[in-house]
Amino acid sequence: MDQSQRQQQPRPPPFPPPSQSGGDSSSGLLTLFVGLIFIFAMLVLSSTSTASNSISLVHQVPEGHVGAYWRGGALLKAISDPGFHFKMPLLTQYEPVQVTIQTDQVRDIPCGTKGGVMITFEKIEVVNRLRKDHVYDTLMNYGVHYDNTWIYDKIHHEINQFCSSHSLQEVYIDVFDQIDEKMKDALQVDCTRYAPGIEIISVRVTKPTIPESIRRNFEQMEEERTKVLIAVERQKVVEKESETKKKLAISEAEKNAGVSKILMDQKLMEKESAKKQDEIENQMYLAREKGLADADFYSN
Repeated sequence: MDQSQRQQQPRPPPFPPPSQSGGDSSSGLLTLFVGLIFIFAMLVLSSTSTASNSISLVHQVPEGHVGAYWRGGALLKAISDPGFHFKMPLLTQYEPVQVTIQTDQVRDIPCGTKGGVMITFEKIEVVNRLRKDHVYDTLMNYGVHYDNTWIYDKIHHEINQFCSSHSLQEVYIDVFDQIDEKMKDALQVDCTRYAPGIEIISVRVTKPTIPESIRRNFEQMEEERTKVLIAVERQKVVEKESETKKKLAISEAEKNAGVSKILMDQKLMEKESAKKQDEIENQMYLAREKGLADADFYSN
């Protein structure tokens, strides 16, 4: 076969280019997978630490709380209810604020009594609540940690004021049962005036810790006081029994005197009756004798 014949033979068709559909589908799956990971990361960040609140897209407000928001450091008036919410990452910060009843414990409060004795209240519980309609004003004026100002710091001040105006005897025994109500009233007065959204429901104060030597003296004093009270009560019982016996004796004597008077009156009445009977008989005898004498006189 010569060269011209080889050139006239048809050439085989070229191989078709590989299809692009497989690459497009892989790219779409990768994009979807990355998107799911991003959404999952946002959800996880929204429910973890407070520091991640600035970068999370979705956040959750727990039950019993409301959501407060800051943008560029400025508190927003928008308050969100419990549930999932969206916000602008990095620009908006979020904090949950509890609006149900909560108990704040203040521990180890030292104070000095009027006599100069140092005592310590180991634990004071303040049951309080932040009203939902006052969340914005309270956070605007006192921040998220408003309870540091109006509960923790305030209870220290009020306890020290109370101790400095009372003796150890009064604080530990005489007026201890009044401390709870006095602390509640003192906290509520200032909260009503300066932070009306804070409601003080109750205050529970534990017995203060006093020096050991003074505590032993108080125990001995209470023991002696108990003995004195027992002796006084026993004396009252003896006096009451004596008075009862005296009243019974007087009653018995009065009863006997009454009986004697009745018997005496009865005897007097009997004597009077006998006397009258004798007088009547004498009068009848005299009348009869007089009649007989008159009859003899007129018959002669």
